[in-house]
Amino acid sequence: MSTVSVLTGPERRRRWSSTAKAQIVAESLQPGAVVAVVAQRHDVHANLLYHWRRQARQAAGRGVSFLPVAVSAEQRAPARGAGTIEIELDGVRVRVDASVDEAALGRVLRALGR
Repeated sequence: MSTVSVLTGPERRRRWSSTAKAQIVAESLQPGAVVAVVAQRHDVHANLLYHWRRQARQAAGRGVSFLPVAVSAEQRAPARGAGTIEIELDGVRVRVDASVDEAALGRVLRALGR
């Protein structure tokens, strides 16, 4: 016959929401931030914070990101093609229509984002 011990009390493994992880990672990426200090402030082990940062870098490398969008009220000449959009990143303007090759546009936007 074997003996089983049942431990009661608070759960040993804490769960963090994606939002909380993102906020802690963003704080650790601020200029001058020290990972160990940020981790201690949020009661997280520094190794776990480094793991979250690595996950965030990998997710960013997959090309999933959001950029600010501004809708302009100024009048422009009518677009040549239907469904024309204009993308401006750091002062560089890219104008495409519905016939753009998606793979080529993706390469251009990734190059501009760096």
